[in-house]
Formats: sequence, structure tokens, C-alpha cells
Amino acid sequence: MQLSAIVRPLPSLAALAAALLLTGPAAGQPVSEEQAAATARAALEAAPVFDGHNDAPGQLRSRRANQINDFDFADTLDGHEHAEGAAAPMHTDLNRLREGKVGAQFWSVYVPHNADEAKAVQETIEQIDVTKRLIARYPQTLRYALTADEVESAMREGRIASLLGMEGGYSIGSNLGVLRQFHAMGARYMTLTHNFNIPWADSATDAPKHDGLTDFGKDVVREMNRLGMLVDLSHVSEATMMDALDVARAPVIFSHSGARGVTGHPRNVPDAVLRRLPDNGGVVMVVALPRFINEKVRLWDARRAGVIAAARVEHLGNPAAAAKAVEAWVAANPEPRARIADVADHIDHIRKVAGIEHIGIGGDYDGMPNGPVGMEDVRGYPALFIELARRGYSQAELEMIASRNILRVMRAAEAHAAGAADEPPIETLIDAPAATP
Repeated sequence: MQLSAIVRPLPSLAALAAALLLTGPAAGQPVSEEQAAATARAALEAAPVFDGHNDAPGQLRSRRANQINDFDFADTLDGHEHAEGAAAPMHTDLNRLREGKVGAQFWSVYVPHNADEAKAVQETIEQIDVTKRLIARYPQTLRYALTADEVESAMREGRIASLLGMEGGYSIGSNLGVLRQFHAMGARYMTLTHNFNIPWADSATDAPKHDGLTDFGKDVVREMNRLGMLVDLSHVSEATMMDALDVARAPVIFSHSGARGVTGHPRNVPDAVLRRLPDNGGVVMVVALPRFINEKVRLWDARRAGVIAAARVEHLGNPAAAAKAVEAWVAANPEPRARIADVADHIDHIRKVAGIEHIGIGGDYDGMPNGPVGMEDVRGYPALFIELARRGYSQAELEMIASRNILRVMRAAEAHAAGAADEPPIETLIDAPAATP
């Protein structure tokens, strides 16, 4: 498929509101399959998907040690061993991105949490390098982008705009100078934490340590705003979300999160935070990871974790027996399956609490074992948009979800940075060198 449609300039919110009244049936009204498919197709032609988070660069590291000179990213379905050793293909390649109507992609330059922050800084630079090299190898299909205008220009050319997003604030080594240099290297968002707390921010999936952001963490948010770098609040605790919203002077994003009001996973965004998004202007880019979007899958995953812990104790010193016990439990208790409707339920909830202007798409492909049924890989986005159209979302609303909302957020961050151009960088003390004898 070709992303050949001309991407229209972002309309004003007033114009969008008028369009919502004129385009398509109201939510909840019945829509035929033909109508739904036609509405989704038209929306994705006008505004291709701008996906907030894809972990393909991490797969390059784990599968290939970043050796990509002979890597075929056009088709990764054959011959690419899964990181855990299973014969599973990647979720992403150029052919499937086209099929999924993806017109812009934030590639995650994630590295695993590392208390050795200097090592994390180095590894993040390596991931930026391999991602830029990958983009450069496919100039007919991918285009490196730094701004909203460059994203829209790439879409008009039928190329997939490719941006860099950092995941985990440990990657800056608790240093604003390093943050500024990563922005200069092209990073356009940073997720403040990953799965564990860092010296200046609490994670959603770790025991609280700082009650949100430290004073330095608040300076990180301020400096990101000054630079025009999007503050990503996926993975952070609710207290960190609240602190960031208190400090932020530009819209924030959640690059790959769901709604906690639908699925009670701590990685999801609570309603108290969703209610603040209209004042901030930010977006939740809805994730496809099954345990984040389906409550039955989340509870099954929690029970499985308990079975694993119990088996290790029961079969202490005998890991083979422990593994066998877990396998037997899984065989007797198969994992439930998440489905496209689950993703749509999260979009419905965010629309109800925060509004249509605050929804985007952030699949997390190649950062999870599998996607929902019907959205197993990046080809599944059109099916999601058909489901939304079936629920009564208009073409204008689908365009907002697909890419217009996140483009608005990028432009707002860029405008804030332009207005702050005369502000000096925030300076913090560094360790002084040891005295020379």
C-alpha cells in the first residue's frame, strides 16, 4: 500500500468540532460494515497512523547485536530468531508498516534499566546510532524527522516519518547536559522512567521512593519543555504524573499506555490524570499490550507470577522441576486472549473522561510477546479503526486519533520552545575533578 494521500494541514479545534458534527453518525448509532470500512479507509488515507512507540531498535540489539548491514527490514517474517530463542518473527517490517497504514513512527531507543548510568548513556547512544543507520538504509520508504512539519512532509511524499524516542530517564545519567545532547542527536521524547525508580523519579511498577519527582526531576521536565522535547509519562507512577503536570508548560504524552479505569494495571493512566489532560493539552497514545488492555489477561498474568514464585520455593535447587510445574499450571489454565475490542474500549474511556483531542496510538510492537487477536503485529491498525468506525466514530475523529492529535502536541511543544529561546539552559552542579597533587 502507498501512503500517497496529501496530509491536510492541522485544522483548528473549532474547525474539528464543526467537522465532528457533520461527518458520520453519532457514537453509539449503528454503522454498517461497509460504512465502517469506508470511513476508516478514508481517515487513514487522509491522516495515516502516527505510532508513539515501537521497540524494533531493541530487537536489533537483542537479536543481532546491532549488526544490520545484511539485515532485511523490508520483510522480517522469515529467518529472524526471537530474542528469547523461540522461533517468533518480529512484529515490524516495512511491508507490514505499509499494510498497517503507518505514516509516522516514534522508534524507541530503549536500553534496559541500568544503575550504572554511564553505561546506560553509552548504550542509548548506540541505539540512536543503529536506528539512524536503519532509517538511512531505506531512503525510499523511511524519512528521518525532527519536527511536525517534517512528519507531514514525509507523509505527503508517501514515506514513513521516523523519529527517535528515549525510554527511561536513567539514559541521561542524571545530567541535564546529557539530556541536551540527546535532544541535539534527535531524541524528541523521553519516557521519564521505565519499570524501576531512578534517582529522580518514581516508576509505576516499583515501590514509591520519591513520592513522584524530586526537585531535579522537576528541572528535567522544565528543561525538556525549554528544548521542545516531549515529556512522556508512560511507565511513571501516578505521583510522578501529577508532579510533571504541575510543572509542565507544554503538552505531555503517554507514548504507550491504556486507561486504568478499564484495566487496573499500574502502567495505565488513572482517571484523575485523564481529567487533567484537557488543561495540559496532552495525549494518551493507546497501547496494544494484552495485559494492559484486558483485565482477565492482567489477572492471569498476576496469578502466573505467583505460581512461578511458589514453584521456585517448592522446588528449591531444582529449576527444571519448577519450570515443569509452571508449564503444567499454564496448560491447565490457558492465557485469555485480548482482542481489538479491548483496545477500542480504552479509546472509548479516554474519550469519555478526557475528550477526543487527547487520544493517539502507541502500539508497543516488538516490545511485547504478542498483540491482541486481529492486531498481532503492525498490520492491525486498519482493523482497529474499522472497529472504532463501527462504534460511530466519524472520519474527523479517526483522523485526530490516528495522527492529528499528536501532531498538534508536537507543534505546541515546538512553539513553547521557540517562545523560550531566550531562556538560558538550566544548570546543575557536576562532580568536580579530584585535585592534582
